[in-house]
Amino acid sequence: MKIGFIGTGVMGKSIVRHLLEEHSVHIYTRTKHKAEELIIQGAVWEETPSALAASCELIFTMVGYPEDVDQVYTGESGIFHTAAEGTVCVDLTTSKPELAAALFEEGQQRKIHMIDAPVSGGDTGAKNGTLSIMAGGEEEVFNGVLPVLELFGSNIVYHGKAGSGQHTKMSNQIVIGSTMMGVCEALTYAVKSGLDPEKVLASISQGAAGSWSLSHLAPRILKGDYEPGFYIHHFIKDLKIALEESKKMGLSLPGLELALKSYEQAQTIGLSEKGTQALYKVYEDQL
Repeated sequence: MKIGFIGTGVMGKSIVRHLLEEHSVHIYTRTKHKAEELIIQGAVWEETPSALAASCELIFTMVGYPEDVDQVYTGESGIFHTAAEGTVCVDLTTSKPELAAALFEEGQQRKIHMIDAPVSGGDTGAKNGTLSIMAGGEEEVFNGVLPVLELFGSNIVYHGKAGSGQHTKMSNQIVIGSTMMGVCEALTYAVKSGLDPEKVLASISQGAAGSWSLSHLAPRILKGDYEPGFYIHHFIKDLKIALEESKKMGLSLPGLELALKSYEQAQTIGLSEKGTQALYKVYEDQL
């Protein structure tokens, strides 16, 4: 199968490597030199999204912001202009549910299938092929691409109509936001009280406090490793979308609001390009 992949960032690069094991993969990203490793490994470079779309039957997109998603599909050199009827497009970006629904509707008019399928698991999940994938769109189309999704995901769930995948990802990000605050505060408390944080982590990570963030990101914090599995500036984008959607539904989610404020504070001290675990540095001045 000829597969197209647009957006070869921290996670996208690893996903493409998994796809290359079984398929021909055409790629596009805004900065070509960042994709050189993949080209050497066999990926075919395309100059624009529309050039990529003209030669691929299944297209994945994984870009930064909702406006980037819209541009890559509907912009001057967008996918929709050249994709053939019957093409399946899967957007892995965490984006706005209403945009997912709008692209689905436009795709239907062009006889192009759209699936919104944001992922969770960070750089580790992408490298190991164990990402959680949350999908919305036509169930029959989802079932058709499931074997390809299984090349880089291990927890893959269909949630319903277009936009459902994005709504599910918002639930995911709400949990992560509050959980990371708890992880950082727990480690701060442990250090301030004179405990060995490594031993504390060993004790609490296997009990009722256990979580993915505690098991995978707390060890990075203790090593001083704040490199991104997922960028803080992208996480802020996600939390803002979640807050916007919750307000539309008449929900008051104070934990979400506090998590957003905490991450915006991390951004103000220069941590935008670091991983979500760098929130810990917001607490360091208390130690």
